[in-house]
Amino acid sequence: MWEQIAAEISQATGEPFNISQNRSVGGGCINQSSTLSDGERTFFIKLNQASTLDMFIAEAVGVKEMWETHTIRVPKPICWGTAGNSAYLVMEYLDLQGRGGGSGVWQEMGRKLAQMHRTGTRDRFGWDRSNTIGATPQMNPWTEDWAEFFAEHRIGFQLRLAARKGMRFTGADELVETIPQLLAGHTPIASIVHGDLWGGNASVTAEGEPVIFDPATYYGDREVDIAMTELFGGFPAAFYQGYNQEWPLDDGYDRRKTLYNLYHIINHYNLFGGGYGSQAQSMIRTLLR
Repeated sequence: MWEQIAAEISQATGEPFNISQNRSVGGGCINQSSTLSDGERTFFIKLNQASTLDMFIAEAVGVKEMWETHTIRVPKPICWGTAGNSAYLVMEYLDLQGRGGGSGVWQEMGRKLAQMHRTGTRDRFGWDRSNTIGATPQMNPWTEDWAEFFAEHRIGFQLRLAARKGMRFTGADELVETIPQLLAGHTPIASIVHGDLWGGNASVTAEGEPVIFDPATYYGDREVDIAMTELFGGFPAAFYQGYNQEWPLDDGYDRRKTLYNLYHIINHYNLFGGGYGSQAQSMIRTLLR
């Protein structure tokens, strides 16, 4: 398998690549990860079952679309495919240092993300393909109206998945019907969004350059990215300062962020169960008030 992947790297880069080091990398809960090196170049490899190739293709195409905005740094995809019983995705290796760096780095991350949102735009919401949010399918049909897209293909879809697990949230149907009212008067641009921008998917290189990775890409309201950065501990204050210096958030964001984050909390319930169910129910009650 590794020799086949090395051959694909050679073809994709136009330079011979012969593995001298293969090192397993921890940290992921969905895929296995490794780094391959020939002593001069190093690549980051994701592995999963061969049946998950479409997930890797969607990730690669999404990262490439973000990379082509030439704004915030993302690891460039190199090649992907199947080898034996495994699907693989090869990406540029970046020496990430976690969430270190001073306030200037995080201010730059905010500015660069705002530039990505403003540079990568379409005239509709959705994407050319469906992908995944974590291990959950994420449907992205092109839709003219943002409220319709978010009600049907984000909140509605997750609520239907929860119902199949036996969880029927009080007020769920009413909430879906209310989303157009909750978003009334808000007419966002269809920006390319990371889609899964929590703290674990943002980092800083050893050179001090901000990086985002592991996206669930689509074209949506840029506020979905900012809202998710406030979940699970939030980003440093300098990040939000940098973002608003580059492209201030619209009035009403503080009301909308609860709705946008509900998508991720229901998804976490569908993936992990536990207290995410009660957290989602509380958010639904808040939104219906």
